[in-house]
Amino acid sequence: MNPLKKLFKQTFVYGLATVLPRVISVILLPLYTSVLKNASGYGEYINIYAWIAIFNVFLAYGMETAFFRFYHRHNDKKAVVATSLISLMGTSILFLIVALIFNETLANITNINVEYIKFTAYILVLDALVIIPFAMLRAQEKPLKYSLLKTANVLINLGLNVFFLLWLPKIAETGSDDFFAKMYVEGNEINYIFISNMVASGATLLMLLPSYLKSNYSFDRQLWKQMLTYAFPVLIAGIAFTINEVLDKILLTKMISESVAGVYGACYKLALFMTLFGTAFRMGVEPFFFSHSKTNEPQKAYAQITNYFVIIGSFILLTVVVFIDFLAPLLIRSEALREALHIVPIVLLASFCLGVYHNLSVWYKVTDRTRFGAFISSVGAIMTLIINILFIPKIGYMASAIATLVAYGSMMMLSYYFGRKYYPIPYNLRKICFYGGISVLFSIISFYVFNRNLIAGTTLLLVFLGLIYKLEGKQLKTIFLQREN
Repeated sequence: MNPLKKLFKQTFVYGLATVLPRVISVILLPLYTSVLKNASGYGEYINIYAWIAIFNVFLAYGMETAFFRFYHRHNDKKAVVATSLISLMGTSILFLIVALIFNETLANITNINVEYIKFTAYILVLDALVIIPFAMLRAQEKPLKYSLLKTANVLINLGLNVFFLLWLPKIAETGSDDFFAKMYVEGNEINYIFISNMVASGATLLMLLPSYLKSNYSFDRQLWKQMLTYAFPVLIAGIAFTINEVLDKILLTKMISESVAGVYGACYKLALFMTLFGTAFRMGVEPFFFSHSKTNEPQKAYAQITNYFVIIGSFILLTVVVFIDFLAPLLIRSEALREALHIVPIVLLASFCLGVYHNLSVWYKVTDRTRFGAFISSVGAIMTLIINILFIPKIGYMASAIATLVAYGSMMMLSYYFGRKYYPIPYNLRKICFYGGISVLFSIISFYVFNRNLIAGTTLLLVFLGLIYKLEGKQLKTIFLQREN
C-alpha cells in the first residue's frame, strides 16, 4: 500500500479514537455551560482540568515516546514492554499515596477544593496506567482495537455525564424513583463530572488489563536507565508544552477571577476543531516517523506529509472562522460565556502553528536529539509566562490568546531553523506559505473586514477550496483513489 495512503487511513482511524476524548469536550461544552450557568462555576472546572493536564505530564514523564523509540529499535521488545509497565506502575502508585496524604497541601497549591483532590488523584493514576497499553496498540499498528477502546471510554464518560447532569436532577425533582432521588445532591455538578471521568478511566483500564497479565514483568534496569535518559528531555518538553496549553487559564483565575477564566476557557474550546485534527494527525504520523526513519530518503515523505497537513489545517482554520457565529451558540449555551469570541481566530491560528510544529519535530525525534524539543518548548513556555504576567493586568484574556500564538509560532520557527541544520528535510516552503498565508488573509477579511458576514465568508471559503482542487486535486486523487495492485 502507498505509505501515504496507509498513513492517512491510520490517521483517520486514530483520529476517530484519539479525537473522541476531545470531541467529548465539544459535545459536553453546551451541557457544562448550561449546567454551570455562571462563568465562575465554569472557571472552577477549567482550573481543575488545567492542573490535571499538568500532572498528567509528570505522571507520563516521556515514557510513551521512549517506548516507541526503544520498541522499534531494541532487540527484546518484551523487555521494553515489561520495563515500561513496571516503571509507570511504580511511579503511579507512589504518586497516589503522596497525593492522598498531602491532599490539603495540594489543594492550597492548586487552588482546588480539597474534596476534589482525591478524585483528581484517582483519575490521574488510572490514566497513567493505560499509557503503555495504548502505546503498544499504536506500535503494533492495531488502530481498530485502539479506536474501539477509546470510543468505549468516551461513551461511558458521556453517558454518565448526561445521566448525572441531566436525568438525575429531573428524577429527583419528580420523585419518580426514590433510589435515584436520594443519590442526587444539588450543587454537586463538578463531583458528578469527576465521577463520570473516573468510572470511564477505570473501565478502560479493565479492558486493557490483558496487557498487564501477558507481561513477563522482567525489569531491565539498564534498559530503564536508557529509556529515562531518552525520556527526560521529552518530559521537560511536555511540561513546557502543557504550560503553553493551560497556564493562561490558571493565571487568569489567580490574577483576575474564575469568571474571566471561564469566559476565556469556553471560547478557547472553539479552537478544538483545529486541535482535533492536529492530534489525530500526530497520532497517525508519530509511529510512521519512527518506522520509516531507516527507509530510503524518508525526508521526502516527511516533507510531503507536512504539505498535506498545512493544506487541511488551512482549510479548517478558514472554515471555523467563517462559521463561528453558527458554531458558538450551538456549543456555548450561555451568552455570558461567548463574550470572548474575538479570541477564536487567534487561538485557532496558534493551534495551527502547533500542528505544524509537531510535524517539523520529526528531525529531533528520529535523530535522538530530544533535548532540542525540551529547549524549543521551554522557549515557548517562557514567552507564555512573560506575556501573560505582563499584559493580563492591562488587556485581560486577550493577552493570553496573543501569548499562545507567539509561543506556538516561535516554536514552529525554531524547530524549522534547527531542523535545517541537523536533519534537512526538503519542505516546499512556497506551497506551505501560500496555503497558510491565503487562509490567514481570508480569515482576517471574513472576521474583521466583513464582520463575520456569512455570505462573504462562504464565498472566500469556496474560492480557497477551488484553489486547493486546482493545485492539488490530481495528487490527492492519486493518493486516495488509486487502487492497489
